[in-house]
Amino acid sequence: MELVLALGIGILTGSGVWLILRPRTFQVIIGLSLLSYAVNLFIYAMGRLRVDAPAIVERGGAADPAQYADPLPQALVLTAIVISFAMTALLLVVLLAARGLTGTDHVDGDEG
Repeated sequence: MELVLALGIGILTGSGVWLILRPRTFQVIIGLSLLSYAVNLFIYAMGRLRVDAPAIVERGGAADPAQYADPLPQALVLTAIVISFAMTALLLVVLLAARGLTGTDHVDGDEG
């Protein structure tokens, strides 16, 4: 499971960086989104990778931290997902406005 998660984070990061370096603004926005997904997975992985583990301690049970998932990274990732959705919507509106004003969707404004 750790290998699959590490490969997923690496592929998302590499694809995001590659898209950020592209000349068109839509590709840059998608690259930023992929990088945010990679960071979210990384933060989520910091909370211990446990399958079918509860996030909270049961009443009257022994509080062994190794038996539970850490809820803080889960809450941080949930908040980051909402913020990245709003950021993507804002960037798309700015993209449409800039394309309407300049007539091109290149990052530097040149077609060449």
